[in-house]
Amino acid sequence: MTSVKTPADEAEARAIQDELRSRVVFGEAGPGVGQGLVAGVDVAYDDERDLVAAAAVVIDAATLDVVEEATAVGHVSFPYVPGLLAFRELPTVLAALDALTATPDLVVCDGYGLAHPRRFGLACHLGVVTGLPAMGVAKNPFTFTYEEPGERRGSTSPLRAADGAEVGRAVRTQDGVKPVYVSVGHRVSLDNACAHALALSPRYRIPETTRLADSLCRKALREAG
Repeated sequence: MTSVKTPADEAEARAIQDELRSRVVFGEAGPGVGQGLVAGVDVAYDDERDLVAAAAVVIDAATLDVVEEATAVGHVSFPYVPGLLAFRELPTVLAALDALTATPDLVVCDGYGLAHPRRFGLACHLGVVTGLPAMGVAKNPFTFTYEEPGERRGSTSPLRAADGAEVGRAVRTQDGVKPVYVSVGHRVSLDNACAHALALSPRYRIPETTRLADSLCRKALREAG
C-alpha cells in the first residue's frame, strides 16, 4: 500500500514538500491521449464529523466508459493550511487508489500541480509518491493570472505566477464557457496535459474523470457511518 507521512506541524510539511519537489519529473511527455486508463480523484469533507471521503474512478480513455471505481473514508489528519492542502487529502486519496485492481496510466486531480505557491500541488505530490503520471485540472485560477483564451473549445492561454513564469494554462473545454486551469503534476508535459483535459471533457466544462469522482466521493461521505 502506498503511504504518505503525516507531518507533525507546518514546518515539517514544508520540509517534506521541499524534499519531494526535487523528485518531480517534468521531462516526459506522458501517456498518449485517448489511450489506456485514466483515473480521476476527488475528495469531499464533513467538517462536523472531521471526515474526508476520497473517490478514484478509472475510465477507458478511448470510450470514457467507467472501468472501475473505489472509495475510502478517513479522519482529517492535518489542519487546513494554504499551500499544504495535499497533506489533508493524500492519505485518503491513496487509500482509494490502492483499493483499485486496475493501474491507471494517468491520474487527473481536481486541483493543482505546478500551479501552486510552492510549485508542489496535489498532482505533483500524488505523482511522486505513486510514481504515476499525474496532472491537475482546477476550476479556478487560484492566485495566478491569465489572459482570457479564445471563445472556441481548445483555445488556451498561459497561466502565470507573479514572476511571469508559466505554471499552467487556461483551457477552454467548451465554446463560450469559462476555462479550466491545467497544470502538470508528474511525468506528463503541459501540452499533453492540456490535450488530455480536452479529450476528457467532450460535453461539460470539467473532465469526466472529475465529474464522476466528485459525485462518488460525495455519495461515500453521505453513506459514511
